[in-house]
Amino acid sequence: MQIRLYNTLTRSAELLSPIEPGHVRMYVCGLTTYDHAHAGHARTNVSFDVMARHLRARGLQVTYVRNITDVDDKIVKRAAELGESPLSLSARMAHTCDAELASVGCGKPDVEPRVSDSIGDIVRVIQTLIDKNHAYTAATSKGTDVYFRVSSFADYGKLSGRKLNELKEGARVEVGEVKEQAADFALWKGCSEGDWGFESPWGKGRPGWHIECSAMAHTHLGAELDIHAGGMDLMFPHHENEIAQSEGAFGGQLARIWCHAGFLDVDGEKMSKSLGNFVTIQQVLERNDAEAFRLFLLGAHYRGPLNFDVETDESRDFKRVYFPGVDECEKRIEYMYTVIAQLLAAAGSAKPEILPRVAKQELGFQKLMDSLQERVLSELDQDLNTVGAIREIGEAVKSASELLVKELKQYKKDDGVRAELPAAYGYAAQKIRAAAAALGLLQDGPGAFEARTQAKRLANRRLDANMLSEKVRERKEAREAKDFARADAVRLELEALGVDLFDGPNGTAWRVQA
Repeated sequence: MQIRLYNTLTRSAELLSPIEPGHVRMYVCGLTTYDHAHAGHARTNVSFDVMARHLRARGLQVTYVRNITDVDDKIVKRAAELGESPLSLSARMAHTCDAELASVGCGKPDVEPRVSDSIGDIVRVIQTLIDKNHAYTAATSKGTDVYFRVSSFADYGKLSGRKLNELKEGARVEVGEVKEQAADFALWKGCSEGDWGFESPWGKGRPGWHIECSAMAHTHLGAELDIHAGGMDLMFPHHENEIAQSEGAFGGQLARIWCHAGFLDVDGEKMSKSLGNFVTIQQVLERNDAEAFRLFLLGAHYRGPLNFDVETDESRDFKRVYFPGVDECEKRIEYMYTVIAQLLAAAGSAKPEILPRVAKQELGFQKLMDSLQERVLSELDQDLNTVGAIREIGEAVKSASELLVKELKQYKKDDGVRAELPAAYGYAAQKIRAAAAALGLLQDGPGAFEARTQAKRLANRRLDANMLSEKVRERKEAREAKDFARADAVRLELEALGVDLFDGPNGTAWRVQA
């Protein structure tokens, strides 16, 4: 087993070699909890959720820390607008964001520290930086600020590639007369007595954005991490400043490997709240299945951009916003679940560990399924290649579906072979689901996907289940009366509404399209 990850710091793929053999310490920058999580947040968190799942599937112990930023100027401003306390707002939104990330399959981190609970740790790191001459205090009209002296850290810029003399004043680089240099950044911002803040050796105030992660990572994972991860937009200045703070305070290197997830783009621009072009997770899940959305997010390599299309359909008597890429993934995941359900239904009570002669000798099916999980993990070993992993699962599902068809066509006269086939069906379903677990896909029981998606699709298309059943009954009566023109007309009417019909030995079933 050799797990390679692209290290942003060295611009190369490197072999993961944990500081403590067998134990990976992983820190991921979490959300600032003042609003709902958007689809871009989902992409970052789903990517690193899969990373943690994969490492554990490879037998490694993982300590996964993801912080909650519940102290921030945006939170203070939003809380004032809503007439509630900042910590009340942030606690409420942290609960909401946690639920939204969980809805797209993200597991809880092992530790989820909050800034408000970490003020003592933050103050200690700031004092250490002052003592080592990496930071200085500055009096302002509101109180006392503390700034990091960027010129004191010779390696500043090593992550982003930016040089100190090239930094310009601008977004997220605070400028003020109290600072020694424009590139210096706040570790602590003093505030007036009437403002919301925390007591410190420098008076009342609030911590800067960057220092919180340095303090929390050190408290919960130690001075050196195996993996530090986050969105691409955090590389500069946030992660660059984290490196300067942590390595200035504690020496060594903050993280062996830095991983950054690419942007989720809308119309060529990254999705962000500041640009106002974001779609929340909640909005996506009002229309689409959460597992389909997860498949969509994993359908491109985590480091590259992923385009999120948003389209509007006004062809009917109501406006419908939809996401074509997610719709397509919903069809793909529906197909996979349909095949698994068919396999399990055909397996009956046969024991899945009994391998059929037909699978072993004529279809090579045993070998294909036996190696599936390892092939998926091997793809993920290569810098979390979810695209290759999904392809492996897709091919296995297709092969299993072909086995069902081939049994009906080729082996229906051979009772000996037919008696063995149910075991192959159960074995295939078991192996497919086990392999997909590393991606957080295909873990629900038979019928669960259809049950949850049909209700949502009915609502999205403003259709009534009773009306559809009545149409199916009307078509059945027309066919029985040999009024095939009327029966075809009903079918076409339902197709225009986005409803497919399936005729079988037990009658006709309907299914609303994604």
